[in-house]
Amino acid sequence: MSVSVDICWKSFNKNREELCGDKVEVLKTEDSSIIILADGMGSGVKANILATLTSKILGTMFREGAEIDACVETIARTLPICKEREVAYATFSILQIFRDGEAYLVEYDNPKCVFIRNKEIINYPYQERVIEGKKIREFRFHVELNDCFVLMSDGAIWAGEEETMNYNWEWDDMAAYTLKCTNETLSAARLAAMLSQVCYDLYGQKPGDDTTVAVTRVIRRQVVNIFTGPPSRKEDDERVVHDFMKQEGKKVICGGTSANVASRVLKREIVTLVKHADPKIPPMATMEGLDLVTEGVLTIGSALDLLHRYENDEFDEAFFDALDAENGAAKLARLLIEECTDLNLFVGRALNPAHQNSNLPFDLSVRMNLVEQLKDCAERMGKHVIVKYY
Repeated sequence: MSVSVDICWKSFNKNREELCGDKVEVLKTEDSSIIILADGMGSGVKANILATLTSKILGTMFREGAEIDACVETIARTLPICKEREVAYATFSILQIFRDGEAYLVEYDNPKCVFIRNKEIINYPYQERVIEGKKIREFRFHVELNDCFVLMSDGAIWAGEEETMNYNWEWDDMAAYTLKCTNETLSAARLAAMLSQVCYDLYGQKPGDDTTVAVTRVIRRQVVNIFTGPPSRKEDDERVVHDFMKQEGKKVICGGTSANVASRVLKREIVTLVKHADPKIPPMATMEGLDLVTEGVLTIGSALDLLHRYENDEFDEAFFDALDAENGAAKLARLLIEECTDLNLFVGRALNPAHQNSNLPFDLSVRMNLVEQLKDCAERMGKHVIVKYY
C-alpha cells in the first residue's frame, strides 16, 4: 500500500513575545515525509534560536539518512549554551512516514504524540534509551489509512488563564479533545485550528507559553488537475483536452474560453449556475465529467488570497467560513488545501486581450502570473506540482 500525508501545524506565541520559541520543519524525501517539532528552552529570541537550530539540524541530518544517535550528538555539540542556566536545551518530536507505510516516531522531552486510529486513542509501545544523557522515546510501526498524529509542544498541556498552569487540562484531556475533533473533521488544517483554538481559549487569550500543534493525517494520493487558458495554436485544442481528461483525480477548468474549448472538443454542454451568492466572484458552471468549472483570472486570484491566508497561519473560524462559501474561488482553494497531494496544471499560452497589457512581455500577463503564483504556493504547501504548457 502506498500512502500520502496531509500535514498542517499552528502556533501562537507566549503573551507579549514577538517570536515563537517553537519551530516546525516539514521535509520531503523521495520516499518519505518528515515532520519535526522543536521547542526551545524558555521563550522569545533565545528559544526561537534554539528551536530553529534544532529543527534545521534534525531536518538536514534525517533527510540524509542519519541515525537519531548522530542527530542528538550533533545537537548537543552545536546548540549555544545559555549563560543563565548553563545548558543548551531544546525538546523535539520527529515523525517520519514512508510511502510504503513504514513509520518512525522519536521524542525527547516533548509531550507524547497523540495517535488516533479507528476512532480510538492508541497507547503505542515505545522503547526508551539514553543518548548523550538524554532519554529518547522511539516507536517503529506501520501506518494505516486515516491514522492521525498530533505532535505538540508543552504549551498545549496545562494551558490556564492568567499565564498560570491549569492542572485540570493535561495530556489525557488534550488527547480526548483530539479524538472528539477527529470525529468532526479529517482535515489536518481544521484539526490544527480546533486544537490550537482550545488551548488559546484556555489561556484566556493571554498564553503563558509558546504553543504548537502539528497534525499529520495518513491519506490516499489525491490528484487535482486544472486546465486554464486556451492553447496558443488552435490545432492543439484536442490534444490539451485529451491530455487533461485522461488524468486520474479531480478535474477543474478555470476560464470561460477554456471551458468553451473543452465543450467543443468533448461535445458536452456548459450549464452556468444561476444561483450565485457572491457578487465579487463570477458564477460557476457545470459540465459532464468535470468536478468544477469557474471563470479564470478573478476566481484564481481570489482563491490565491485564501491560499496565502492559509500559508501565513491566518486560518481560524472566519477563514473556514470563507473557505466553505459557495463560490468558485472557495471551492478551488478548498480542493487544493484539503483534497490535493498532487497538482497537474494544463496551461494554454494564448493571449487574452482583456488581461494583457501590450507593453508587457507575455510571461507577465495576468493569467500566467497567477498560474506561476498558484504553482509556487502549492509547492510551498507540500504538493507535488507538474505544469504542462500548450
